[in-house]
Amino acid sequence: MTAIGSQSGGGAGEDFPHLHHVKVIGQSDDLLAAVRAAVAPHAPSLPESAFSVRPSRRGNYHAVTCSLVVESELQLRAVYAAVSRIEGVILCL
Repeated sequence: MTAIGSQSGGGAGEDFPHLHHVKVIGQSDDLLAAVRAAVAPHAPSLPESAFSVRPSRRGNYHAVTCSLVVESELQLRAVYAAVSRIEGVILCL
């Protein structure tokens, strides 16, 4: 399940470039590394500080947030498509 543009009311009429926060929730052993690898081709100059990870209360899931300046809707859709293909991903917001 993927919600593109849900963070900022997204989609048609959205102004670019803008800061966007992509949140990925999943059960991967190393979700942070997988998200970094998936986002890198679409935003190659992101620093490590653009990513944060937080475990769920019981530790069953992890939520990775990636903050990036998105230049176009095409780039945003490519990022969401890439992270949604990560094995173990349950939700992308």
